[in-house]
Amino acid sequence: LMAVAGRELSDTLDTFEIMAFRSIVGLACVLSVGIALGRLSEVRTSHLGLHALRNVAHFTGQNLWFYAIATIPLAQVFALEFTSPLWVAVLAPLLLGETMTRARLAAIALGFIGILIVVRPGVVPLEMGHLTAALSALGFAGSVLATKALARTETVWAILFWMTLSQSVFGLIFAGFDADIALPAVADLPWVVVVGLCGLSAHLCITSALTLAPATIVAPMDFLRLPLIAIIGMLAYGEALEVAVFGGAALILAANLLNIRASTR
Repeated sequence: LMAVAGRELSDTLDTFEIMAFRSIVGLACVLSVGIALGRLSEVRTSHLGLHALRNVAHFTGQNLWFYAIATIPLAQVFALEFTSPLWVAVLAPLLLGETMTRARLAAIALGFIGILIVVRPGVVPLEMGHLTAALSALGFAGSVLATKALARTETVWAILFWMTLSQSVFGLIFAGFDADIALPAVADLPWVVVVGLCGLSAHLCITSALTLAPATIVAPMDFLRLPLIAIIGMLAYGEALEVAVFGGAALILAANLLNIRASTR
């Protein structure tokens, strides 16, 4: 839903404006529900530096992702986005002191072969959207690593509060850098609400899922987004269902499952 809403908004709003309005809607939800449930007392200022690092990484990745969904087929964006766990495997030993094992190295190599199959450099023309989709995965990986560190001491509500607040500020600053912030048209307001609600609920859902089931069950479920978005792309935007995209995505999925299995063993 967020991918479709982002593409619909891309005709009238730039990525910074989409991010600003997405975060403002999310912040309004966090404040409303947080006040109603009495959860805002969980918000603290003891780890603002780490919150800032997380939200810069996520804001960057999300902007690149919104650019990609407006310029290349949706299935390709999702396939490249799914390399984010592999970037986590690469960066975790450097940033969190985790061990780089042979299984992780094999998973990383397999995943990047999958990227080459999806993108097919030299066979099909590469567009800026392919680069931004790949880089968005790196931004999301940085966000995951920072979230993992924050989750040791911070609650979900605190993380969501600082995320929506800081990214509202980031979005307004960058959207207004040219002194011209476009407001969404009345017809676009439902899409703005969809982007905001889906962006926020996705964080709540994945966090809740991980408290109810092991990562080995939860993580592969996320890959159901690929066939779903491929069908939506075909029906709504006339995008072809490409065998190479599904073949490359299957390798990326296998690489992630290998990494998860090796980590949980």
